[in-house]
Amino acid sequence: MKYNLFGTKTGLYASELILGAANFGTRSGYGAEPVEAKEILTAYADAGGNFIDTSDAYQLGQSEEILGEFLEGQRSNFIISTKYTRSNTANPAISNFGNHRKAMRQAVESSLKRLKTDYIDIYMPHYDDGVTPIDEISRGLEDLVNSGKVLYTGLSNFPAWKTSAIASYIKLSAMQIEYNLLQRTADREFIKMAEHFGLGTMMYSPLSGGQLTGKYRRGEKGRINRNSDGEYQEDEIAEKIINELFLIAEEFEATPGQVALAWVLSKNGFPLVGARKIEHFNDALKSTTIVLSDSQMQKLDELSSISLGYPHELLKKVRGY
Repeated sequence: MKYNLFGTKTGLYASELILGAANFGTRSGYGAEPVEAKEILTAYADAGGNFIDTSDAYQLGQSEEILGEFLEGQRSNFIISTKYTRSNTANPAISNFGNHRKAMRQAVESSLKRLKTDYIDIYMPHYDDGVTPIDEISRGLEDLVNSGKVLYTGLSNFPAWKTSAIASYIKLSAMQIEYNLLQRTADREFIKMAEHFGLGTMMYSPLSGGQLTGKYRRGEKGRINRNSDGEYQEDEIAEKIINELFLIAEEFEATPGQVALAWVLSKNGFPLVGARKIEHFNDALKSTTIVLSDSQMQKLDELSSISLGYPHELLKKVRGY
């Protein structure tokens, strides 16, 4: 596995694939048993992976507990990113929920215990709660860095304008967004903003909940239709993209999902690979060996392109490019 600098304002080298730990544990009713989760973690480490993403909410804290056990004796070898906002309980008290300082303090102390560590490499709110002031979030994260409990800070699922505002207050290092061939709205503001502030960009759901693997066409279950009895439907754009993924996959003797992940890998970010079974991880790992040609990239870029909207479309016209 290759290593790339995480953003342009850190000297931190991170593996090109981040291992997402959302499915490590079964407290939410669906996920990997601890034994299988540790098998995936071992395979990831053996492949050279050093970057694991979790949250206090994943499996109601069990994900962090599993990671804590795995990290014993080798903590310094890994970059651990975790998040707060949702709490690790199914029905959190209102004072334990959100982005405010109280929730932040309680969450970080609990995560440190579950992870069995005295510091977290990257810490971030899970999403914007729409209430907590920018200054409170900024100063709270900054205080955690000053305390030594957190090394780097980031934001997950925050609007671009708010991310920019916070990055102007403090030294922000990371941003976590959804990004894949079916979800490219981040091209409007997020990608350029991350470049401007030197943020390491963590891209979750690179396979769009499994849709880009083509498995739903075969009637298989997954994140999209796990709790639905309705028939899977594909819009025209998704159909064209997935058809193209199948064609390219044939050239590489690969799968559509591996090609879709290889496309994300080419976008100067760090895709998160969520695995519930060891075969899921092994399948994703093969994407690191796929180098798409310029024509293949251009075709996928064109099929998945979105309107950038105002003011970008206007600026293209007035600038002439």
